[in-house]
Amino acid sequence: MSDIIIGIDLGTTNSEVAVCIDGKIEIIPMADGSLMLPSVVGISPKGNLIVGHEARNQLALYPDNTVRSIKRKMGSGDSVNLGGRDYLPQEISAMILTTLKNAAEKHLGKPVTKAVITVPAQFNDAQRNATREAGRIAGLDVLRILNEPTAACLAYENNTPDKKKTLLAFDLGGGTFDVSLVSIEGDVTEVIASSGDNHLGGDDFDQAIAERLQAEMLEKDHGALDRIAEYRLLKAAEQAKVQLSEFAYAQIIENNLVGKNGDSLSLDRELSRQEFDELLEPFVAKTVLAVRRCLSDAGVKADAVDDIILVGGSTRSSVFQDMIEREFGRRPHADIQPDLAVAYGAGMMAARLMGEQQHRILVDITPYTFGISCVGELNGQLCHYCFVSIIKAGAALPVAREEVFFTIQDNQKAIEVNVFQGENPDARKNTLIGTFCIEDLSEQPAGNKIVMSMKLDLDGLLRCSAIEKITGKRKDIVITNALAKLSEDELAKSRERVAKLFANQPPWNPLNGDVDDDNTDDDDAIAGILADAMDANQDKVEKQGAHGRKTADDGPDMINTITQLAFRLQKVSSKMPREDLAEANELVQQMKAALNTGDTKAFHAACQELDDLLFYAES
Repeated sequence: MSDIIIGIDLGTTNSEVAVCIDGKIEIIPMADGSLMLPSVVGISPKGNLIVGHEARNQLALYPDNTVRSIKRKMGSGDSVNLGGRDYLPQEISAMILTTLKNAAEKHLGKPVTKAVITVPAQFNDAQRNATREAGRIAGLDVLRILNEPTAACLAYENNTPDKKKTLLAFDLGGGTFDVSLVSIEGDVTEVIASSGDNHLGGDDFDQAIAERLQAEMLEKDHGALDRIAEYRLLKAAEQAKVQLSEFAYAQIIENNLVGKNGDSLSLDRELSRQEFDELLEPFVAKTVLAVRRCLSDAGVKADAVDDIILVGGSTRSSVFQDMIEREFGRRPHADIQPDLAVAYGAGMMAARLMGEQQHRILVDITPYTFGISCVGELNGQLCHYCFVSIIKAGAALPVAREEVFFTIQDNQKAIEVNVFQGENPDARKNTLIGTFCIEDLSEQPAGNKIVMSMKLDLDGLLRCSAIEKITGKRKDIVITNALAKLSEDELAKSRERVAKLFANQPPWNPLNGDVDDDNTDDDDAIAGILADAMDANQDKVEKQGAHGRKTADDGPDMINTITQLAFRLQKVSSKMPREDLAEANELVQQMKAALNTGDTKAFHAACQELDDLLFYAES
């Protein structure tokens, strides 16, 4: 039997892993049983690495020790601080990938070393390289980098065998947006055109709500919020967004917010779906332009599209579904779960590479144009930065192209080649992705022929070379974009750092991601359990909303009650006597149990006792 290959959706907000077992694609559950792993990494108050739900739980309590939405920084070279140390985006992503890999190994009972990882179609060369590097740091041989909308179409294709279809995949996640037009005919799945925005998604919607709320507080002379309060407001905005995907109104209640001047502030605000939709109008406009551009590039009219499939949790906002109905005259396809479609498609591609599903052919395209800069005429004037395309956007992968260039001086001994990605005739306005130099050219008059070749593989990764035609002297490109490419030594050091963090990671605990033998007198552990309870209740609200069931009217109040108690406990716990901390822990456990059973009476009784205990501590 061939080695097991897993398919991974490395998302901005959530990540999933899939595998083919006995010919069927399965989404592998995490340690807590959920199919989605929040793409959040943190260092707990005790210095332990936490990934997923536990990290998301502590985000509002310890924002400086928690990292979210790292996908937006992939390929940038910007480091992020976590627990007092700087990490590259590849390393943070590797921690998420390692957690997924470990879950797969536990589920399968055997080691996993190979993977397919999905990326947004609009990811550039640097971002794709960074994703591959993250996989290598996590101990994975990344066999294929697969575009997310393409993966979603593979999932759809599996449900519609032997039918000729033209699909539009509308992929709106937490941090990125892609739209792709795909043709399915017989055994061939072919991507025709693609467009999108790498900085558009649910995170922006949360931020828009939070900024509106902060602006209103400033108008009322409440003053600016401190960082923890800002994260609390952002979390409340996210909860409101989730509720508004199902309900007409969301109540936002946040008490005991701390301003930068130390004042205690409160917020009680009802947000309507109409107001939320108005906040989303600029984002909707961007998606409309991308959809129209995708159709135009493919030369396809809206009425020629057979199905529109939704991918990504942010598509649950009805304003985007309404937009699609206006553009195409019908509602989008709803048979595939938006949150899991990409992971399912990644699992299908992994199955193909394992030989489990060999009857289908996938033809993907490049969304970008690649070329080099040279001396030429631009707008009627001599320019040293003319962009000459070699591989054009929309070319089917894999693709190889070459162009002939000429030296401009007699006896020119060297040529510096700058490789760009973009569409502007001025190379300086495109993205520089690599530089290399061919040296020791033969002594020839000006006009010595240099053949430039480019090869773009199925992963969307670029290889370039320059050949002096008269001698055959060749120079292959080395991507020198320091923002994206790590050396083998750097990769080894990153792998060691990440592995060391996981080696010190305590076993998963259903109550709290941070295990401690003396939990009764540890304020951080108690605060962590409170945050976990808050997050568990949020998950309950999300799941109920996703299934179209009415959530309990008491739900938002319970969330806010827990939040308030968590922050009050955090502020005074260091001054509380040991016996009071023990009592607080017992009350927290009662609240947790009441939440799990839905016993609101017991929940509020425990909250009242904890409130009284904290009152005396605060006094």
